[in-house]
Amino acid sequence: MAVKNLENSIYVSVETEYAAEHSDAEQNRFVFFYYITIHNRGTQAVQLISRHWQISDATGKVEEVRGEGVVGEQPIIEPGESHFYNSFCMLETPVGCMQGSYQMRGEDELYFDAPIAPFTLAVPGSLN
Repeated sequence: MAVKNLENSIYVSVETEYAAEHSDAEQNRFVFFYYITIHNRGTQAVQLISRHWQISDATGKVEEVRGEGVVGEQPIIEPGESHFYNSFCMLETPVGCMQGSYQMRGEDELYFDAPIAPFTLAVPGSLN
């Protein structure tokens, strides 16, 4: 498998939301929605092949998640276009962090990793 350094052509933006109605603090169950937009700033179409997430909670517990595509899709993103999806995760603490990468394939059939910068998951009011 050939690897190409195109990660700068993909920009990932993230918004998060605490899902209070699905959470139960007494049971250490904190649910967060995350909204992802993957922007293709490159000159060729790319396909998202797989994902890798590292999800950390405030105790230092880290969960690794790997899988094909995102929410059951392996979208093709044309140059100058974006792909949006949303998902969720559950933590045992009111604060945590996610980061990871998408494995992408360019239309030239070369693979590369697009990094997802760390972002915070926090119950409102839990951070100063």
